[in-house]
Amino acid sequence: MTLEIITDDLLDGVPHGFFTRKGGASAGVYAGLNCGFGSSDQHEIVAHNRTRVATAMGVAPDHLMGVHQIHSADVVTVTEATPDKPKADALVTNVPGLALSILTADCQPVLFADPVAKVVGAAHAGWTGALNGVLEATISAMEAIGADRANINAVIGPSISQAAYEVGPEFFDTFLAEDPLYARFFAQGAGDKMQFDLPAFGLMRLRGHGIGAAAWTRHCTYADEARFYSYRRTCHRKEADYGRLIAAISCPT
Repeated sequence: MTLEIITDDLLDGVPHGFFTRKGGASAGVYAGLNCGFGSSDQHEIVAHNRTRVATAMGVAPDHLMGVHQIHSADVVTVTEATPDKPKADALVTNVPGLALSILTADCQPVLFADPVAKVVGAAHAGWTGALNGVLEATISAMEAIGADRANINAVIGPSISQAAYEVGPEFFDTFLAEDPLYARFFAQGAGDKMQFDLPAFGLMRLRGHGIGAAAWTRHCTYADEARFYSYRRTCHRKEADYGRLIAAISCPT
C-alpha cells in the first residue's frame, strides 16, 4: 500500500511530511505504518516501516534522525548521522542529507523551516512540552545555527482536537497558574471536566514568538482511526498498546 503523506504549503520547497498510519507493514493494534521502537510491535517490522519513511524523504535509513522523547523543552542540534537518541523533544539541523523525525500519537508534531537559511527543525509538543517552552526553544536553536525567526514557518500536524481532549480541574489549574489568559483554550465539558484546545495553544505560542507564519493541518488523531494512531483512544478502549505516527523534515537543497 502507498504511504499517505500530509504536507502543507507553508513548508513548500522543503522536503517534509506528516505520515499517516497508511502504507505500513504492522498488524493488529499497530496496523499500518507504526514507526515507534518504543512500542511492543516487532522490531523488524518497525525498522521496515521507518525505512519506507526514509526512502520517501530521500535519505538513507540511518540518516532518519530521532530523539528519546521525554516531554521536555530540550532541543538537540544534529550535525551528523548517528544512531544515538539523546533524551530531548526537538531537533534542528542545517546539514543536507539528514531528515529530522518526531513520533506522536495525539501530541503535536511540529515541523519548522527557514527556507532562506536552509535550517529546519522538528518538535514533539504535548501539553507539558508546549507549556514549558519546547516550541520557543526550537526556534532559538534554529537561530543559533543561522536561521532568522522572521523567515521561519511552522506547521502543527495531526494532533488531538479540543472535542476529544477532556481534562480534569487540576490540568486546568496548571495552565491558569502559568497565565490566567490561558483559560481561553478551555471549554466547559461534562461535570467538572474541561475540553483543552492543544493545537490552538501551540499556534498561540508559535505566533507569539515572532516567526513568519504558523498553521495547523486540522487533522484530529482521535477522531480518524483509519489514518491516525491515538494514545487516548487506546486508553479508552483499554487496548494493550498503540502505534506511533512519524513526522519528518529535511533541509532543502
